[in-house]
Amino acid sequence: MKISLNWLKQYIDLPESPEEISEQLTSSGLEVEGLEEIESIKGGLKGLVIGEVLTCEKHPGADKLSITTVDIGADSPSPIVCGAPNVAAGQKVVVATVNTILYPSEGDSFKIKKAKIRGEVSEGMICAEDEIGIGKGHDGILVLDTNLPNGTPASTYFNIESDFVYEIGLTPNRADAASHLGTARDLKALFGRDIALPSIEEFKVDNTDGGLKVTVENEEACPRYSALTISGVTVTNSPDWLKNRLNSIGINPTNNIVDITNYVLHSLGQPLHAFDRAAITGDQVSIKTLPEGSTFTTLDEKERKLSSRDLMICNAEEGMCIAGVFGGMKSGVTEKTTDIFLESAYFSPDFIRKTAQNHQLKTDASFRYERGTDPNITVYALKYAALLIQEVAGGKISSEVIDLYPKSIDDFKVPVAYKNVDRLIGKAIGNDRINDILKSLDISIADHTEDGFTAIVPAYRVDVQREADIIEEVLRIYGYNNIELSDTLSSKFLSEFPQRDADSIQLEVSRLLSGAGFNEIVTNSLTKESYAKSADSIADDENVHILNYLSEELTVMRQSLLFNGLEVIERNIKRRQTNLNLYEFGRTYHKVNEKYKERERLAIFITGENLEENWLEKKRPTQYHDLLQIISQLLNKFGVQQYDTATVDNDLFSYGILISARKKPLISLGKVNPKLSENNDVKQEVFMADIDWDFMKTLYPLSVNFKPLSKFPEVKRDLSLVVDKTINFDQIRRLAMKLERQLITRLNVFDVYEGDKIGENEKAYAISFFLQDQEKTLNDKVIDKTMSRLIQGFEKELGAIIRK
Repeated sequence: MKISLNWLKQYIDLPESPEEISEQLTSSGLEVEGLEEIESIKGGLKGLVIGEVLTCEKHPGADKLSITTVDIGADSPSPIVCGAPNVAAGQKVVVATVNTILYPSEGDSFKIKKAKIRGEVSEGMICAEDEIGIGKGHDGILVLDTNLPNGTPASTYFNIESDFVYEIGLTPNRADAASHLGTARDLKALFGRDIALPSIEEFKVDNTDGGLKVTVENEEACPRYSALTISGVTVTNSPDWLKNRLNSIGINPTNNIVDITNYVLHSLGQPLHAFDRAAITGDQVSIKTLPEGSTFTTLDEKERKLSSRDLMICNAEEGMCIAGVFGGMKSGVTEKTTDIFLESAYFSPDFIRKTAQNHQLKTDASFRYERGTDPNITVYALKYAALLIQEVAGGKISSEVIDLYPKSIDDFKVPVAYKNVDRLIGKAIGNDRINDILKSLDISIADHTEDGFTAIVPAYRVDVQREADIIEEVLRIYGYNNIELSDTLSSKFLSEFPQRDADSIQLEVSRLLSGAGFNEIVTNSLTKESYAKSADSIADDENVHILNYLSEELTVMRQSLLFNGLEVIERNIKRRQTNLNLYEFGRTYHKVNEKYKERERLAIFITGENLEENWLEKKRPTQYHDLLQIISQLLNKFGVQQYDTATVDNDLFSYGILISARKKPLISLGKVNPKLSENNDVKQEVFMADIDWDFMKTLYPLSVNFKPLSKFPEVKRDLSLVVDKTINFDQIRRLAMKLERQLITRLNVFDVYEGDKIGENEKAYAISFFLQDQEKTLNDKVIDKTMSRLIQGFEKELGAIIRK
């Protein structure tokens, strides 16, 4: 947003430098991203002065040149060689002094230097209007009719305006500051000065010959509508002062009527729209919505299809304007317009926002309306604009002021406690100071007590509706830099925060998996209906069907992340990427008892070789235990030490286990059913873990307990157990921890054997047991006793045979 300093000074006295004002605006939350000096004429006529030609003689060496002496207010006259045919003694002229840079109307700029022209010294240049950028004439030099003293800057004679323009990074919540008046309100609070609004006392209705019937059919979309008619206007170019104001903030002037509406918009933040009175058929204006699919041609000559929620300004026959967004081709002001209907309204932000997005239209008016304008300024802005139009275009006010405002919009009432102000700011600034700041922001105080008050917030401050918002207003005017930092920083919050931050937990797990060599994938939630039919464990009747699907293949929402993962694996294998470690956070969708449910899941896939072959290790196929290892790391990350395992009963897997915590299923992992893999053209083994991420997040520890590392050495003992094929390692681990809780720190499987050297229904595990005492060094007697107890337990509980 661009803000002109000269424009601001119409509302508030600002003797401070532009840089000081910039610092104050930034400190209050209106961040100044750029400050630029501009001039109505490039260069601002710097170095050009009013001079008087004292003598003028023909140049002895050139027929078309003259030698002059010019008084430019210096100690002595300046000799200047001039080629203009109309130069003569006694003239008042514009002189460019030595070292002045000129910016002509056409061509590049150039610098005036002291020179010798045909042997005669020339110290300056007597200028034509095109040479200084104020016109295109080059018939001769400018001859001025003025009594200004010689040496007076030419900018004074030509009334050249220099200005500073601020580029403000307006945040979406500060709709109130989207104008020069809004910015001036902040400066009022910062500097403790009053604002002077333009007077509208001279406004008067001249006659009522141009009156119209105005009706608002949709009061929800248009809570307030103000308007009047002006007759007998002359549409032409705007005066220089108006052009300069608009040019300063990057708006190209159009004509005097449209320029005034833009001027008031950027002055007060109130959008206006001027209609050609002749285009209003039936002498009737209706504010309403039109049927779905109605067509309307906007000013950019595009025919648009309207939604049934697009608010329109209509005459008796058709729409004239998309309310608050864009005008129409037929009703706009042209050079033939003589009578205008001027609108100033308050439209619902919800309606305007949806309409602007629907038609992909972003205008200065919609920018303000969709954020919220001041409902109580419409009539003032209307009268102010009418007076300005009369000033620049003539005409008479030919109707009463129409103001349809059936239900007034009240100010916001916000209870505030002084203790909360001090607590959130981090410093007690005094109740009187708090009250003064709020009053300077036009926030009045009611129900005042020693403990607090009720803040009455103007309706245009749509961003200030909570106690925390009031405190922020106080703090930004008091100054963030005025809050001293304590030696021990701390923060206070009025709002509550969840104990577990789901996004942070997900980020930590992503880092763990990515650090282990996994790549994250993101897949489409839409999938094939045939997937649900290919597995009995996926209920076909729980499919969530897409009503208006775009593809015959993607007709339902997924119930599992498995098939999306297989599609990614298949796509990579076809591109010769066969060794894959993947994970995905995603949602699954289910229709249960006519209700729709969404569940968050985490899927982990491994397939191919476990590593690239190198001189140190040989490659081998990825195995189930590679997946189990990463799941163990994940459980350890979440502090899940106690859990149950069971054989997975799920046709998505050919084998695997189900891990449960707190008697609730948590993770299913195993080898993906080859039938499902082959259906997706994946011929190699795929291992998958399907994690209930909703449940997993609740297990994340709120605190972590640490204990010192043991000072005593760890001891390792190996056992080889032959057990029934149905017994898995987790059963062995759980039994070992049950038999010896104190000394066993961890177990590690370093070999698993199935073959002809043992029974057909048997399996051999080679396991390392790590023992450690936190209080003393273990001796052989204690170690042997512990291992003996473990062996007896394995033999008794599992029917194990200990291989020696």
